[in-house]
Amino acid sequence: MSYKRLIPCIFILGGKAVNWFDDPTVVSEDVIALAKEYSDNGADELLVFDLSNTDQDHDESIELMKKINRVIRIPMVAGGNVKRQEDVKKILYTGAKRAMLNFSKPDSQKLIEEVAKRFGKEKIAVSLNDFDALFKQQHLIQTYSSQIVFMHRLDLNSVVNITDIPCVVVTDTLEKEELFKILECPGVKGLSGMYVSQRKINCADFKEECSQKGIRMTSFESLMDFSEFKLNSDGLLPVVTQHYKTSEVLMVAYMNQEAFEKTVKTGRMTYFSRSRQSLWTKGETSGHFQYVKSLTIDCDKDTLLAKVDQVGAACHTGNPTCFFQPIVGDQYEEINTQQVFESVYHTIMDRKEHPKEGSYTNYLFEKGIDKILKKVGEEAAEIIIAAKNPNQEEVKYEMCDFLYHMMVLMAERGITWDDIMEEMAKR
Repeated sequence: MSYKRLIPCIFILGGKAVNWFDDPTVVSEDVIALAKEYSDNGADELLVFDLSNTDQDHDESIELMKKINRVIRIPMVAGGNVKRQEDVKKILYTGAKRAMLNFSKPDSQKLIEEVAKRFGKEKIAVSLNDFDALFKQQHLIQTYSSQIVFMHRLDLNSVVNITDIPCVVVTDTLEKEELFKILECPGVKGLSGMYVSQRKINCADFKEECSQKGIRMTSFESLMDFSEFKLNSDGLLPVVTQHYKTSEVLMVAYMNQEAFEKTVKTGRMTYFSRSRQSLWTKGETSGHFQYVKSLTIDCDKDTLLAKVDQVGAACHTGNPTCFFQPIVGDQYEEINTQQVFESVYHTIMDRKEHPKEGSYTNYLFEKGIDKILKKVGEEAAEIIIAAKNPNQEEVKYEMCDFLYHMMVLMAERGITWDDIMEEMAKR
């Protein structure tokens, strides 16, 4: 059984968030704040629809999507007014995980093969209003997309017989029993729509209700019971908290069982204060929350390592980390940049060694060296074109595209980042 996701949706019209496709009632003047609210409240993903009618309004919506992606900590899938390859490119420039094509429109049906070959099918989603569109365009959807967004509930059991592509259902129903039925369908990976998009919804509580119905939701789930840990003399478990990107140690604190269980349930780090003898969720007063990426117990089961996404400063002094006062040491240079490149390169090598169906990386390896070289050349040209435009986001995106294809070439030729760094050191 696969894990299911809660996916709020935002409809942008005139720079504001409105209630629904055909309901322009404003639900929030601040689209960015609304997106952050969903992200902070435990949503797993975000759908963004641009309902604009003009190119100018569309460009303004694109700018809002960029700002949304900078404040949320969950993937974003976005669509609306996608008419040509350039529109898909703009959406992906915002940082969206996928660009969504409206498959009720013939133009999208003509466009999907082109954009899938340009950006990879894993970057493309399709939205459908009816079952007939899926039946008639099954081949195109299956070949060139990686996610289906149904704009209302259909005969989902029939959908499973047609395609194995994960689907998200956007529904206006507020009836929980209907929502449970949707989530119980094997092909449904996520629930979106009015209920999930309510600002007052507590995602953790709704996921718990789903779990009681036998529906496995995306959430943190401890593989060990707290009773298996070895506690200190105060009956507490020491916790070392580390930034998940930089591996920088942010702080050391303690947990009792209640703090541990609350951390697992909410996805926010909660500790036990020895001075106050009470629980405290990091960021409750400061807003500097710590969002859990992973929890790992050490070999003796007496110390927990928490890797987190830290909002703002970890230390109450305003410093990024509590460990900012050197007392002994020698001068040295910290270099973490390579970790990012190594991680991406490792993923590419894993795709080469363990092919994954539908993977764009595997498509490149299958086509061979000439195709890879062609893409490297194309991406280099894209950098030149983007650099002539004033929008630095385009340059950044194209440089990342180039670096990715360069790493595919490295993997194809058996060149590692160690090889590159050793050569660079000689220059």
